[in-house]
Amino acid sequence: MRRFGSALAVLGGLSLAIAGVAPALAHEHPSGITDLVTPAVVRIEATARVDITLLDHIGELMHVERSYEVPIGSGTGTVINPDGGMVTLTGVVKTDRDVRIYAANKIFAAHHKVKIPDDFERHKLKDDQLNHHLQECYPPKQPTATCIIDVTTEITVFPNIAPADKEGFKAEIVRTGDRPDSPAVLRPVGRADGSAGLPTAPLATTVPAKEGSPVAVAGFTGRPAANLPETVDIAHLRAGGAGEGGRQFKDPESKVDEPEKLGALVDRGLLGGPVIEDKKGEVVGLLLGGGKDARMLGIREVTKALAEADVAPARGPIDAAFEQALTRFHTHYYGDAVPAFQRVLELYPGHTVAAAHLKTAQAKRGTAEDEATKRASAATDLPQGTPLWPFLVGGGLLVLAVLTTAILLWRRGSQDPDPDPEPEPGPAADTRPPVPTAPPIPIPRPTQTPPRPAFDEQADSTVVVGRSFPALPKISSTPGQPVLVARDPGHNTSPGHDTAPGTKPGDTVAQKYCTGCGMRLGPAHSFCGYCGQPAKT
Repeated sequence: MRRFGSALAVLGGLSLAIAGVAPALAHEHPSGITDLVTPAVVRIEATARVDITLLDHIGELMHVERSYEVPIGSGTGTVINPDGGMVTLTGVVKTDRDVRIYAANKIFAAHHKVKIPDDFERHKLKDDQLNHHLQECYPPKQPTATCIIDVTTEITVFPNIAPADKEGFKAEIVRTGDRPDSPAVLRPVGRADGSAGLPTAPLATTVPAKEGSPVAVAGFTGRPAANLPETVDIAHLRAGGAGEGGRQFKDPESKVDEPEKLGALVDRGLLGGPVIEDKKGEVVGLLLGGGKDARMLGIREVTKALAEADVAPARGPIDAAFEQALTRFHTHYYGDAVPAFQRVLELYPGHTVAAAHLKTAQAKRGTAEDEATKRASAATDLPQGTPLWPFLVGGGLLVLAVLTTAILLWRRGSQDPDPDPEPEPGPAADTRPPVPTAPPIPIPRPTQTPPRPAFDEQADSTVVVGRSFPALPKISSTPGQPVLVARDPGHNTSPGHDTAPGTKPGDTVAQKYCTGCGMRLGPAHSFCGYCGQPAKT
């Protein structure tokens, strides 16, 4: 149970972790299932920067320049690949209100000292001349316009990290829809992550169609901080397709008005946040609505927008390491979870969920709650009341069997073969002198030999496989054609030693072997001393 790299493996662990939940709470959701997604949840804030120049033609000609930052949207986004690609709703990053009108009202009121509300509505003044210049300042731009306006949109993303990033990183719009409830695709300006990328959320391929299918929603009600973590709440989907207005929510037990509850969360900042399926922990849609109503934009619309923006969902090394750590943690193997979460923090030091779970795992490692500790104790402890005598008797019988086998093998090895078998009767037996017998040649014990060199596949190479005999000496012959010969074990080529008739010092003498049993034969042996086989046939 050391390799887990998929959401299915995490699901199995979570199922074991919640198996003891009471039936009365069966409709509630395991808190751990959202851990796969919340690290990838981000806060998104969109601001329009308006640079405006007022051309004052009343009295002395003047040019008045001002810059305003106008908030146009905020909500929640979800990172869907390690490069920082994100999905949210168009209403989070675009507004149907004209920020140029807001800037015109603000600069005109400040310069001409008139009362004009700081809003997005067109106003009229009682003074005809000022009113004429105000109307000429409003868009669209006219040849006689009194204002020159330039608008740029700035999107800032605040990731779910600890310590919190107060400045965030910039992103740009890759694609938006024609309605506020349409999906929008963003990407960072440059790389906003480390070498391992950003944590990502798994995307589902389908939406549960069953009435009352349990889900969870997640997001931020403000910029992430130590005292403002992500908000997670439970919900249930109604049956049927999404339709033009999105998939609706309803509590199957009618205990909570879920549309109103989730609508309040949308107004607080969860607009565009992920809707998380309860079984596999995958994102099945995005949260939309507000007020007393909330709905879900299905995952098919989201994946279609990603394809059109040419942004591919993907998982990264942080996600693989985190899923393995989660499996250990939610199955209560806290000792194994500690190094797994530490690995996640090495890849992504700001990982808030991994840091929180690491602290818990370290506190519970080796305690009674640690499943590894329980299994180790169960493996070492014998059942109470089990007598020890069967184990002692079995051990004694095993030792006796080993000793008996050793004695039998020793006695068999100590028996000597008949060194001088009787010769067959015949006239040659009376006239032939007795044949001296050779003493038994001790067979050396096999010793550990160094590894053989790689086999040389050259032509005419000779390979000799030795069994119970010592290795044969090698002498040089024609280069590239080694020849193996055997020296007489009793032959001595030292100076002053007698050599065999017809040989010279240093010559090799061919060693003869019995053709029946393979044992060595002396120079004067006519019969093998072991099997009686004649030396010459």
